Amino acid sequence: MIEGKIIKISGPVVVAENMRGAKMYEVVRVGEHNLIGEIIELARDRATMQVYEETAGLKVGEKVVATGSPLSVKLGPGLIKNIYDGIQRPLAEIMKEQGNFIERGIQVDELPRKSWKFTPIIKKGITVTGGEIIGEVPESDLVIHKILVPPNVSGELSDVAAEGEYDIEDYIATVKTPDGGEVKLKMYHSWPVREARPYAKKYPPDIPLVTGQRVLDTFFPIAKGGTAGIPGGFGTGKTVTQHQLAKWADAEIVVYVGCGERGNEMTQVLKEFPELLDPRSGKPITERTVLIANTSNMPVAAREASIYTGITLAEYFRDMGYNVALMADSSSRWAEALREISGRLEEMPGESGFPAYLSSKLSSFYERSGRVKTLNDLTGSLSIIGAVSPPGGDFSEPVTQNTLRVVKVFWALDKSLKDQRHFPSINWLTSYSLYLDDVEQWWNDNVSTIWRPNRDKAMELLQKENELKEIVQLIGPDALPEKERLILLVSQMIREDFLQQNAFHEVDSYCSEKKQVSMLKTIIDFYDTGNKLVDRGVTVSEVRGMQAVPKIGRMKYVKEEEFDNYVKELNAEKEKEFDKLIASYSG
Repeated sequence: MIEGKIIKISGPVVVAENMRGAKMYEVVRVGEHNLIGEIIELARDRATMQVYEETAGLKVGEKVVATGSPLSVKLGPGLIKNIYDGIQRPLAEIMKEQGNFIERGIQVDELPRKSWKFTPIIKKGITVTGGEIIGEVPESDLVIHKILVPPNVSGELSDVAAEGEYDIEDYIATVKTPDGGEVKLKMYHSWPVREARPYAKKYPPDIPLVTGQRVLDTFFPIAKGGTAGIPGGFGTGKTVTQHQLAKWADAEIVVYVGCGERGNEMTQVLKEFPELLDPRSGKPITERTVLIANTSNMPVAAREASIYTGITLAEYFRDMGYNVALMADSSSRWAEALREISGRLEEMPGESGFPAYLSSKLSSFYERSGRVKTLNDLTGSLSIIGAVSPPGGDFSEPVTQNTLRVVKVFWALDKSLKDQRHFPSINWLTSYSLYLDDVEQWWNDNVSTIWRPNRDKAMELLQKENELKEIVQLIGPDALPEKERLILLVSQMIREDFLQQNAFHEVDSYCSEKKQVSMLKTIIDFYDTGNKLVDRGVTVSEVRGMQAVPKIGRMKYVKEEEFDNYVKELNAEKEKEFDKLIASYSG
């Protein structure tokens, strides 16, 4: 056992000597309180550590003990519905032991000590490899937990437990390795958080992660296994957008990481998530959710670890064949933690004081996403949606810019749209998705071939509207030709009747793919009809006065089962009005 002594303390950064033989990223126990730390720099016999707990009161000369293991998480039944801090300590268990305030050095079981009903699905005598499924445990009403052979274990399964109730610490299988040794398996295993879990093959991102949010699915889609960034200033709707994604996205498991967020915001998440109902099952959404809460008043080093803890838990559920969505709120606070640690290490600062390796750190995090063939021949996906909180809403700052270089979807939240009460306040002119071409075939095969043409036409109208706004500010809308006034009218309909969506409305909170396509088709058809009317001499004022206009505005509040009839009646009424206007001008 390696035991050193503290020679320097600088906030969360501690330096100890006599640490020769210790390894990078090895977990250490620091001081009399046994604070948890991690080695981040080695020089001769000196080790520099970041400590994940408050270091106030720590003294020079106190001992540092290396554990011999990297920072790891325990992966097994009991993760779902749990609320952890940044280093996988369950906050509910800490509260039971110590009350509302966490004392330093506390050690609690990461997974609940309880019996689980284990059902084996393979028999002894067969050869197993890493990642193979041994059995199943019903973890919650919505999640069947699949017990996996650890990725680094393979050999002959010499024993497997019968169906029954087992404690989390009971041995449920034995694997005889090729070298003649034996590995006894429990229902859980540990995995280092900084090491990506292996998979057999990565698939192209050609299946969309359907979210039920029109501006996302139709205009800026994300693929399963894709990456997205949501930058926005204070109050622009990052958290509500992530709540909507957690509730409605086409993912079986949600991992929500509150990284350095304000305590009141994290409290809101912890209060609201149990009240949110899963729309597909009617059960609380917590039945398929893991929450990691690391608020801004918690030790800064644990903020850096929380991101890796979250992504490792998400990869584990991906390896079971689930589609997983990871919400990181926000990566800016993580980057600030990197900046503080880097400053205390006296490293050369990069732009805005962030470390020079900020870009590679962000890349290594987002690169752990993907839709993959797992080691057990299932297909799972891990989609990462990271919120970014640029100071003052300045998208040119380093965290936003480095995130943009990595992610393939950019949902830019706009303060001016927020001030206009336009939600989601995603700016359609500055946002983009690089998955459009990849997911187009899925839309053509499963929904409609008009999805992409109508989406592109709508974007073209919105861009033309933006160009016309400058002219309107100078000379007013009445001076524009009728066709350009029609563009302004239809663009307003796209913005207000399609892109705006009420997250708290019973019907409008979620919009199916079929309804999205039909809604946009109705608006584009109205534009084509309006063009024909204008060509016949009808004014845009008369077009605006058609009864179809307010009915188009009410489409989003029509229930799915009533929508087809509503659109059919709307189109019939539009045709009657169209014929009436043509007749009046023909006469």
